[in-house]
Amino acid sequence: MLIEAPYKVGDTVSIKLSSGEEVVARLEAESGDKITVVKPLMLVVQQQGMGLAPYMFTVKHDNKFTLNMQNIICVAKTEKDMASQYIEKTTGLTVN
Repeated sequence: MLIEAPYKVGDTVSIKLSSGEEVVARLEAESGDKITVVKPLMLVVQQQGMGLAPYMFTVKHDNKFTLNMQNIICVAKTEKDMASQYIEKTTGLTVN
C-alpha cells in the first residue's frame, strides 16, 4: 500500500483560518508554530460559483506570508480542479 503525505512544500494547499476564511496558496515552508505561503488567494462566492480573489489588496500578489498555526484550523492539499484554477489565476498558465 502506498502512503502519501497529505501535502508537501511546493504543493497548492487550502488553509481554513479560525476567522472562517479559506485561503488557497503555494506552501513555501512549515515549522512548528508557523506556515509560510506564497501568492495566497481567498475563496469567494461569485454569481458563476466559487472563485478566487486576492487575500490582501494592498501588497504585491507574489509576497510570502507567514501565518501563525494558532490562527489556522486545518491545512490540506487543494482539490485538483481548484488547484488548476489557482495556478491559472497566479501564473496565467492553463492546466489540463
